[in-house]
Amino acid sequence: MPDFRRILLVGLLVSVARWLEMLVIGVVVWQQTQSAFLVAMMTLLRLLPMGLFGAFLGVAADRVQRRSALILMLVVQGLVAAVLALLALGGSLAVWQLGVASFIGGMVWAADNPVRRMMLGEVVGASRMARAVSLDVVANNASRIAGPALGGTILAAAGLGPAFLLCVALYALAVLAALCLTHRSTLAPRPGGVMRDMRESFGLVLRIPGMAGVMIVTLIFNLFAWPVSSMIPVIGQDQLRLGADGVGLLAGMDGLGALLGAALLVPLVRPAWYRAIYVGGTALYCGMFVVFATTTSVVPAALALLLVGVGNAAFAAMQATLVYTTAPPELRSRALGVLSACIGLGLVGFLHLGVMAHWLGAPRATIVIGLEGLAALVLTRRWWRAQISKT
Repeated sequence: MPDFRRILLVGLLVSVARWLEMLVIGVVVWQQTQSAFLVAMMTLLRLLPMGLFGAFLGVAADRVQRRSALILMLVVQGLVAAVLALLALGGSLAVWQLGVASFIGGMVWAADNPVRRMMLGEVVGASRMARAVSLDVVANNASRIAGPALGGTILAAAGLGPAFLLCVALYALAVLAALCLTHRSTLAPRPGGVMRDMRESFGLVLRIPGMAGVMIVTLIFNLFAWPVSSMIPVIGQDQLRLGADGVGLLAGMDGLGALLGAALLVPLVRPAWYRAIYVGGTALYCGMFVVFATTTSVVPAALALLLVGVGNAAFAAMQATLVYTTAPPELRSRALGVLSACIGLGLVGFLHLGVMAHWLGAPRATIVIGLEGLAALVLTRRWWRAQISKT
């Protein structure tokens, strides 16, 4: 299945570039400003387009050839990375420019579910979606090892410009892989306008049996779990006393754990376990970040991040799978768009974390938000537990 492999390859290359960018931007912003708040804001800006445009993109994706949309997304990302590289090499790269680049990157990220992952489902079919997404998560989390490690190493050895030039090369390779895709989406006539369909999407999707519980856990993860990943560069440098290369290797432990977790899910996962794995992964992610923030030694911190990665793999593999397999075919793109919008609401979590980190410091803020995530899972158990018992 050549197109399946090409879609995975595009995801892998883009993910390596994305995690490399996020690590480098986090390290540079912290070095320039010593502000944990501004570090968190860089990731918030990547999430903002998901919250603003996720539902719109889910509806719009049904009206365009996804292959063409994917190529356009990759070209835009490559051009942004090229501009950052030129600014860095010229010594004129400012924090606000990194913020603009993060926002544009977020626009492309918001389209990934309704465009690239929808293509993945179209190529393999619903019955094999869980394993296909698990393999996609394996690729994504391999990138979470390679991206931060490459970013930290190149930043320490050669500086900011070469790090962004590597991103340009990765996006160029992804464009070449996308150009080789033979799959074409089937475009059905859509009555009514995009804006009307977007307004209807939330109601239509949430009325699907089982979908509310999926979206609630997604919101909890993105409000209370994922934001704390932005504190790894801060805690690594400030509490664990690591340099840029050490922070890159530490951040890669999260990716290593996710790679191992996703690799286990591919042969072992069963439909009856999907929702339990989804909720359990969220709980493990929150709990292990609390452990990470309490330690002052590198080895325990690395082990905690390894388990964080396992939790992340469980959550990520089941998220798109549950949405794709729960929604009827005619609503899948919309459901994935609503999913992107729910992910984008995580910007509130990053803002919350940024304010707490400014007041309490990064380690204490990470502990607090991780405990809040565990409490939110307990308080919403009536919704997601009911869905688990039905599977």
